[in-house]
Amino acid sequence: MFYIRCPYTNEYHSEEEFKPCGQAQIRRADSPVSTSDEQWGDYLFFRDNIRGVHHEMWLHLPTRRYFNVTRHTVTNEILETWRMGEEPRYQSDGRGGVIDTRADNDSEEVA
Repeated sequence: MFYIRCPYTNEYHSEEEFKPCGQAQIRRADSPVSTSDEQWGDYLFFRDNIRGVHHEMWLHLPTRRYFNVTRHTVTNEILETWRMGEEPRYQSDGRGGVIDTRADNDSEEVA
């Protein structure tokens, strides 16, 4: 069992209070009418299966609020949680490491 910090209550809760809802930050097409069937199908059905740092959307069941989680899919470590509409602090470096986007040096790795 692990604990997740809800960014709305700012408290840690058992994972049993949450529901994972898939990949976060998926941008919808600006004009669905002019989007090809293949592009629309990719948007609706295909998600990245990342080994490493991944942004996910979760639901906190007691508050019924969605939020985002940055989680390492190999270690299951949760690096951060943030509210919908905010930007994540951590990004993947593409090699299994993590980049802190708010650090003075953009290339600084934290894990």
